[in-house]
Amino acid sequence: EPYAGSDVANIRTRAERKGDVYIVNGQKKWITGGLIADYFTALVRTGGPGAGGLSVLLLDKNMPGISIRKMETQFDNTHNTTFIELDDVEVPVANLIGEEGKGFGYIMVNFNHERFVLACSTCRSSRLCYQEAFHEAMSRKVFGKKLIENGVIRWKLAEMARQIEALQDNIERIAFMFSSGVADAALGSQCALLKVQASKTFEYCAREAVQIFGGSGLVKEGRGKIVERLYRDVRQMAIPGGSEEILLDLAIRQAMRKAAKL
Repeated sequence: EPYAGSDVANIRTRAERKGDVYIVNGQKKWITGGLIADYFTALVRTGGPGAGGLSVLLLDKNMPGISIRKMETQFDNTHNTTFIELDDVEVPVANLIGEEGKGFGYIMVNFNHERFVLACSTCRSSRLCYQEAFHEAMSRKVFGKKLIENGVIRWKLAEMARQIEALQDNIERIAFMFSSGVADAALGSQCALLKVQASKTFEYCAREAVQIFGGSGLVKEGRGKIVERLYRDVRQMAIPGGSEEILLDLAIRQAMRKAAKL
C-alpha cells in the first residue's frame, strides 16, 4: 500500500462487513501482474489496529469499484506493476480466505516462498552477469592483450564466482528444508537471510560486469546491452518482497526470541 510497504501490520485498506458482503475501500500499490490477473488476494483490515485486525479476501478484478492502472518502473514493464483503487467494492463473505483476523499470519508464511523464488531468480541473473563479463574479458583486447590477462579483471570474476556458488549452495540447502517438510514458521529467518544474500550478490555481479564492459555496459545496444539491462534489475530484487534492512532485522529479532528461551 502507499503507506504500508514493509510495515504490513499497518495495512489501511478496510473491509466492513454488512450482511453477506464486505465493503472494501482503500488502495494497493506495487501489485505485480495487476493488468493480467483475473483475481487478487487482498490483505484488508476487518478488525482493530495491528496484525490481529487483518484478513485476506479474494477479489475478482471485474467487481464494480476496482480500478487498475499501470505504474512505470525502473527495471522493466513486463511485470505489469500496478496501482489499484478499491472504492466501495462489494466482496461476498464467502470470499474470505481462512479465518477472519488471521490474515497477517497467512501473508507472513507466503513471504517465505516469495523470497525463496526471488533468490532463485536473482542467482540466475547473477550467473548471467558473470557469463557475459567472462566472455567479454576473454574476447576483448585492450593495450595489446586480452582483458582477462589483467589480474584485477580475474579477481573481479573470481569474486563473482565465489559469491554465486555460495548463494547456490544456500538455495539448495533451503530447498532441501522445504522438501523435507520443515515448517514454514521455522524458515522465516532462513528465507530472509537468503534473499539478502541473493540481492547483495546480484548487486556486486551487476556492478562488476558493467565495470568490465566499460562504456559498452552503459548503453542499451551492442555487446554490453545485457549487463546494462541486468544492472537496472538490482533494486527490483533488493526491495520488493522485503528490503534488505527489514529482512536482516527480522532474522536477528527471531534469533533474539530464541536466545531468550535458552
